[in-house]
Amino acid sequence: MHPELDRATKLSVQDAIRRDIIVGTLQPGTRITEASLATTHGVSRVPVREALRALEAEGFVESRANVGSRVADIPVDDADDLFAVREALEVATARRAATRAAGLFSAAAPRPDEWWRIRRILAEILDDGDAAVKIGDLDQLPDLNNRFHLGLADLSGSASLGVLLRQLSGKIEWLYASDEHSRGKRLWHEHRLILAAIDAGDSERAGELMGWHVRQSRIGYLSRSESRAPSSEPAVNEAIALAAE
Repeated sequence: MHPELDRATKLSVQDAIRRDIIVGTLQPGTRITEASLATTHGVSRVPVREALRALEAEGFVESRANVGSRVADIPVDDADDLFAVREALEVATARRAATRAAGLFSAAAPRPDEWWRIRRILAEILDDGDAAVKIGDLDQLPDLNNRFHLGLADLSGSASLGVLLRQLSGKIEWLYASDEHSRGKRLWHEHRLILAAIDAGDSERAGELMGWHVRQSRIGYLSRSESRAPSSEPAVNEAIALAAE
């Protein structure tokens, strides 16, 4: 197999298995084998083996010698830390995207085709989300939300931030998928405000809006968590206490 095609196959299988874990097709604790996954996805065991190694590094799979692999437990106990890291990454991504927009606008040449391609995709995602909210089809929002935030990472032009956010976003989506009350519409409209600040090249405003957006998601999730584990940040705990009143 051509090396590039081989790499594409590995990533495709990795994405497919991760998706099965996130949506619950593969439940936590489920034993998984290379043979069964290869049959399910219609590939050889080699890309499955590579995918499982990558997913183990991401925390979706656990492997033990002489025991095999199983789907890891949903990282509820790590939720606060995951959201804290996500907030820092998302703020940096929004600021960088806005700074890049300002630079492209100030140049004599128009923005590159790749910028507009991503920007059109983001617009379509927002339109789809607005339509879903309007008809009350809120099950679409988690996936649309994830695609929007990853699209902003692409818009920022930072490969490093994009990779880090993709690794983290799967965990966050997994947390949300386990939370039956997470498919709300309250924060969806904030995406347009964030994108408008990026389009305007206002990095400070974009970072501020994104920080607030992710912080509210963090507070909302932790306030609904059965464990009620305290946050590492007093301000978050205060907001959770207020939400409970």
